[in-house]
Amino acid sequence: MRLLIASSNRGKLREIQAVLAGLPVELVLPADLGLSIQVDETGATYAENAALKARAYCQVSGLLTLADDSGLEVDALKGAPGLHSARFSPKPGASDADRRALLIRTLSNIPVPPGAPGWPARFHCTVSVAEPSGTLHTTEGRCDGFIITEERGQNGFGYDPIFFIPVEDATMAELPDGRKNQISHRARALQAALPLLHNLIAV
Repeated sequence: MRLLIASSNRGKLREIQAVLAGLPVELVLPADLGLSIQVDETGATYAENAALKARAYCQVSGLLTLADDSGLEVDALKGAPGLHSARFSPKPGASDADRRALLIRTLSNIPVPPGAPGWPARFHCTVSVAEPSGTLHTTEGRCDGFIITEERGQNGFGYDPIFFIPVEDATMAELPDGRKNQISHRARALQAALPLLHNLIAV
C-alpha cells in the first residue's frame, strides 16, 4: 500500500518521513507520481487548508493522502502571522530569512513581557488524511515557545532559528532532528495520526 505525502516543501518532507518511517507502507511524493497541481489555500483555518490539499491530491492520485497546514502564532500580534506564516513577507520570492527579519522588525516596538525570554508564541499544525472513499481524518499538534531576536542554530527551516523553547533551552533550529521529531507541532500532529494510519493500512 502507498501513502501520498501532499507536499513539496523539503523541510516538511524530511520531518514527515522521519515520524512515519515505522509505518508498513510505501511513502510516495507528488514528484514520484509526476503530479504537479496547484491547490489554492483559501481556507479560514489550518484544518480547512490541510483538507483542501489532502482531498485534491487524493482525488488526482487515487491514493490515501496525508497533508498538513501549519503556522506560527505570536501573542503580541494577535495570532499573526498564523495562516499566512509562509506568505508573511510581501516581497516577491521572499526567503525564510526575509520572513524572520520582517517578523522581528514587526515586533521591535512591542515590549517583551517582564521576565520572558522573548515574545510568547506557538507553532500549530493540523494534519489531514484523505481516503479515496472521501472520508477525511484530522489531527492537531502544537509547540509553545518564544520569539527571540537572535538567530540560533543551523537545523530546521522557516522560523525555527528564532523560536526558543525554554524547556529545551534551545531554539527549534538548535535541536537535533531526533528531538525535533518528538516535540515539534508537526511531529505531535503526526504522532496523533499514527494509530489512525495503522488502522487504515491494515484494512
